[in-house]
Amino acid sequence: METATIYPPDAARYGTERPIGLSRWLLFVAALVVMMVAVGGITRLTESGLSITEWKPVTGAIPPLNQAQWQAEFEAYKQIPEYIEVNGPAGMTLAEYKFIYFWEWMHRLLGRVIGLAFALPLMWFWARRAIPAGYKPRLVALLALGGLQGVFGWLMVKSGTGPDAMPSMRTDVSHYWLSIHLMTALFTLGGLVWTALDLRNWSRNDPHARLRGFTVVVLAILGVQLLYGAWMAGLDAGYVAGGGLWDAWPMMQGSLFPDGIDWSRGMFHALTADPFAVHFIHRWWAWVAVAALVMMARRLRAKDRRISIMIHAAFGTQILLGILTVWTGMALWVAVAHQVVGALVLASAVWGAHALGYRDRMPRSALR
Repeated sequence: METATIYPPDAARYGTERPIGLSRWLLFVAALVVMMVAVGGITRLTESGLSITEWKPVTGAIPPLNQAQWQAEFEAYKQIPEYIEVNGPAGMTLAEYKFIYFWEWMHRLLGRVIGLAFALPLMWFWARRAIPAGYKPRLVALLALGGLQGVFGWLMVKSGTGPDAMPSMRTDVSHYWLSIHLMTALFTLGGLVWTALDLRNWSRNDPHARLRGFTVVVLAILGVQLLYGAWMAGLDAGYVAGGGLWDAWPMMQGSLFPDGIDWSRGMFHALTADPFAVHFIHRWWAWVAVAALVMMARRLRAKDRRISIMIHAAFGTQILLGILTVWTGMALWVAVAHQVVGALVLASAVWGAHALGYRDRMPRSALR
């Protein structure tokens, strides 16, 4: 007796294209990027980012395996300003060095994992002709962004270990390079989510979404907030809030507007590199971002209530975590949660912008 051939759902509906499979894969990679943001936050907060002084894309995946190798890595670390000025005088031990090495190594390892998790399935989908027409350039661009992210990460590390760091004895990475590194990751996250949603629309013959004027403004406002969050991390600006609950928020060291801003180096430096000014702008621009997200959520409420709820939940949690971060004196796990939820706020805003990207009609939910 002959049995009927069972085809995968995608094959039965679309031929060789696999839009749903591609969408799930991209959302999985997006989840890995959020995890990367978490590990990056831990790396920054534990001051681990300069512990590995060389960039070895292949062999660097293997950590030191014996005492001699560990000692060699430690000796290399002893040559940079962070050790000379900070950790050396504090009497850092090899065991303490291994702790910060672990987090930087984990951060770089996860970057390699994400690269493989994107590149290998991409080659498989490509070979199987599973990528719908018009999507190959976009997927290649996302792959290139991932590679660029690694380059920016190394340039960030080099800013605190290379020749530019030595004359001035810079003991930390450039906060500008840190922001470029983080913002590239978040831009990639947004691209992954948007493309995954577009593929689900393609599977139903619905049109691609487009960024409209309103959603561009909302995402730009949110982008400014995320940029200042990156500068906060790079400048350790969370520590300038002051002590005590109400002195740390809503006040800063007992006053609404901080007294410690250095205007002597010009307006640009004050607004982008002074920890007091950066902290002040980050905490109050947050409410501009909240207002924009509330307006987005209201427009979405009649179209897809789930997205509206997600946006409200994300920014509400983020505001509470931001306040708790300064109230707890930058407690590690609270600060890391604040950074991770920031990535989720972006993902929910991209979802909302995608849903609002239809002039005439709203397709069935992209995540059903």
